[in-house]
Amino acid sequence: MQKYSQPNYQRIYSDIIIRSFPHKKKECEKLLRKQYLSVIDILELNKKIFGTIDKEKEKQNPRHRSYSKSDIVKILNYQKTHNMNNSQIAKHFGLSKNSITKWRRIFL
Repeated sequence: MQKYSQPNYQRIYSDIIIRSFPHKKKECEKLLRKQYLSVIDILELNKKIFGTIDKEKEKQNPRHRSYSKSDIVKILNYQKTHNMNNSQIAKHFGLSKNSITKWRRIFL
């Protein structure tokens, strides 16, 4: 069985910042110094570099994302610490309410 490795997001985003957005380097520096970038970190980097995206692209984006168990647990912990319901956390991270409900059933 072949094991796939995760892309080097630090290098990818560093290159994007250096080539196209050098004025945003300082803003993204803290995230890029992390050893491991979670899905939440990657979404935050995208927001900082490219800004907010329009509603149509935002609806299509979650279809192409995948989340590891640790990322799901972080999202659910974020929900708990900020006292958010499933609708609020889904909107905050651009997910579906059904995904959050399913994750809560499986992991909590």
